[in-house]
Amino acid sequence: MEEFWINLKGKLIYIRYFAVRDEEGNYVGTLEVTQEIGRIKELQGEKRLLED
Repeated sequence: MEEFWINLKGKLIYIRYFAVRDEEGNYVGTLEVTQEIGRIKELQGEKRLLED
């Protein structure tokens, strides 16, 4: 896994790349996950899964 974060047009973008491998461990490709994380950076406290 490799990760990067950049500012793009006023938004904070978090990008992660994951190697995808078959059952024998051979590399078959890359999965890219991109997420705008401005709201995440502002979170405080906690929220539990089963809370209302």
